[in-house]
Amino acid sequence: MIKIRNTIIFLWLFIAIGMNAQTLKIDDCYRLAKENFPLVKQYELIEKTKDFSVENAQKAYLPQFGIYGQATRQSDVTKFPFDFSNSPIQGLSNIKLPTLSKDQYKIYGEVSYSLTGLATSKNPIDLAKANAEIETQKVKIELYRLRERINSLFFGILLIDAQIVQVELVKNDIQNGIARTEVAVSNGVALKSSADNLKAELLKTKQRTTELRAARKGYADMLSLFIGQKIDDNTLFEKPLQSVIPDEINRPELRLFDLQNHAFSLHYKEIVNRNLPKLSLFFQGGAGKPALNILSDNFDLFYIAGLRLSWNLSGLWTYKNERKQVAVNQAGIKVQQETFLFNTNLALSQQNTEISKMQELITDDSNIILLRESVKNATQTQLDNGAATTNDYLTAVNAEDQARQNRILHEIQLLMAQYNKKTTSGQNDER
Repeated sequence: MIKIRNTIIFLWLFIAIGMNAQTLKIDDCYRLAKENFPLVKQYELIEKTKDFSVENAQKAYLPQFGIYGQATRQSDVTKFPFDFSNSPIQGLSNIKLPTLSKDQYKIYGEVSYSLTGLATSKNPIDLAKANAEIETQKVKIELYRLRERINSLFFGILLIDAQIVQVELVKNDIQNGIARTEVAVSNGVALKSSADNLKAELLKTKQRTTELRAARKGYADMLSLFIGQKIDDNTLFEKPLQSVIPDEINRPELRLFDLQNHAFSLHYKEIVNRNLPKLSLFFQGGAGKPALNILSDNFDLFYIAGLRLSWNLSGLWTYKNERKQVAVNQAGIKVQQETFLFNTNLALSQQNTEISKMQELITDDSNIILLRESVKNATQTQLDNGAATTNDYLTAVNAEDQARQNRILHEIQLLMAQYNKKTTSGQNDER
């Protein structure tokens, strides 16, 4: 009987392979789902945004150029505190002191270069890169969560395929019973209704196959949308090997927490740099009335070059609070990380319990199958001898079928629990 079952399974696989069936592995589904998911396009957008931000940060410390102009009307101007017109000294009375106009004009350009920026220019660039890495990691996390949905669909199809094979084995048992019963009917030792009873049960198993194939198509259509490839009835799903997964956590969320902490550290440096005194070289050149010579009331060219020191002290009012806010944000990230690790370890503990339970159930299932198969074979012999009815035989067949279905279910549930644990822990995945 075992040889017959193995032959049916072999023929089932041989027919599928002979039809040039596509074979899918779960790791292939992970990869294809990531490549096909629309969110993957966000990578390119984030990279472009990072390039723009870095380029802008680099240009912030290039020499700064500006053009300025002003026209003013003053209430008073500089005047000499003495008058030579009434001087008794000969010659001095003829000297006329210049009088400045109350209308003054100036237009000039200025080029400045921050010397302190040479020491702080790297921080804004690093901050732009860190923010881009954070956004990239968020996309990776969203794509990683696809694994949970792929697991449900992939192992759902594996379970249905195994159930279809089991239904074929049940059909074989029922067909054997029909053949034996028809012989007994022809020999007058059994009623025709006994054979009809088995034939009706055979039709029920065919209906079951139809339902399973419809369910498989539904799962396959959904998985096809995720991976961007066509899946049909001939597509083979390779059953992954059982494995032992350690409890070590290597999820992409941990990388996100690290990146966020790094970004807050850079932001802290940015606050410090923003409130430091600024030293810069500058050059001004232009024309004014008056220019640098305030005694001249004519338009003239001028230039000024030198060092400039500036310190915006108003930033010190919020300096301490801004630093405290960064510290609070970093503490919040730590709390999020601790909460994530707690929930993940809790999930791993539950999954370990589920794996142990499935392994124990599978061991019991194997023993139950041996007993049910023994009862079925004995009932089949009794059916040949007229000591058992077709109902007795169907009861034995269905009992064995249920035992095998339970083992199939538990084996797939074990694999799914192991791969769910693998997904939960983040093993063999790039952070």
